[in-house]
Amino acid sequence: MSSSENRRVTDLGTLKAISHPLRMRLYRALFVARTATASQLADQVDEAVSLVSYHLRKLAEHGLIEEAEAQSADGRERWWQPSSYGLSIHDEDMRGAPELLAAGDAFGRMLDEQRTELHRRFLDERLTWSEEWRSAALSAEWLPRLTAAELSALGEELQQLLMKYDQQARAAEAAGETEGRENVAVHLFGFPYRS
Repeated sequence: MSSSENRRVTDLGTLKAISHPLRMRLYRALFVARTATASQLADQVDEAVSLVSYHLRKLAEHGLIEEAEAQSADGRERWWQPSSYGLSIHDEDMRGAPELLAAGDAFGRMLDEQRTELHRRFLDERLTWSEEWRSAALSAEWLPRLTAAELSALGEELQQLLMKYDQQARAAEAAGETEGRENVAVHLFGFPYRS
C-alpha cells in the first residue's frame, strides 16, 4: 500500500469502476490480503482467473490498485496491492453533478448489499465460531439526537479509533503475532432519519 490515506473518489469513471460488485469484492479481498495475485483472488471470489485479471486491470486503470513487489520467485505472476488505505466518497463532491450523484447512490446501495450479506453469513455460520469470537462480535444501535456537526465529529473520531486498532493489528501481524487473528468487518452507519 503506497499511501496511508484514503483515496477520495471524485470522478465518474473511478466511481463506476469501483461500483461493479465483483470489483468491490476483489478490492475488499485485496485490502484484507494486502498483496495477492489474480489466481489467489479468483479462488477467494470463486471466479475464473481471466475474469479476475480483467477486473483487476480495470481497477488499476483508475488508480485504485497498483502492482506490488513480487512475493514469490515465479516472475510470471503479477502481484497487486491497494494504492491507498481505503476509499472515501463525499457528498460535496457530487453536488451539481446528477450523473455523479446517481453513481454515488448506486455505489452506496451495492456496498450496503455486500455488507449485509457479509453480516448475514456470520449470523448463519455463528455456531461454527468459538465462544470467544461469538462473545466478541458486536451488534449495537444507538439513537442519539445530534447536529450535523456533531455527527461529522463522531464519524471522524470513530474513523481515527478504527485506524488505530487496524494499524496496531497490522504491526503485530508483521511482527509474527498471528495466533488467534481473524479478518473482522466493522460496519458503521450514521445518518439522520425521521420517525
